[in-house]
Amino acid sequence: MTKHVLSNRAELRLMVLVVTLGGALLLSACGQFGTREPLIEVPGGDVERGRQAIVAHGCISCHTIPGVRRADAQVGPPLTEWALRRYIAGTLPNEPEHLIAWIINPQEIEPGTAMPTLGVTPEEARDIAAYLYTLD
Repeated sequence: MTKHVLSNRAELRLMVLVVTLGGALLLSACGQFGTREPLIEVPGGDVERGRQAIVAHGCISCHTIPGVRRADAQVGPPLTEWALRRYIAGTLPNEPEHLIAWIINPQEIEPGTAMPTLGVTPEEARDIAAYLYTLD
């Protein structure tokens, strides 16, 4: 009987250790979104200013965006793994100049799209693009 109790305690300790280590890894990964170098370089873009511009222009009202506080809306498509996507709006190759143009004036690129033109400046769009290209 004692052997069985010890075995259960050992199993419990092992489970606690696994859960603790797994949780630590998950938490450390959560802090990495938007803090590493972009997979695709955006000349002149600043990742942290991009994160701030995302909030300032209300992108969080429609999109889920990893690493941006309260950006968990489901009106527009999630912007998760942005750097790995092949297309913007289903037609444009996912390249910085196209993304910047889309962010500045999506209605010009795809008239009638649900994404509004938000008054984002070219500099802000460059920064937002720099942030989005950190998401993989």
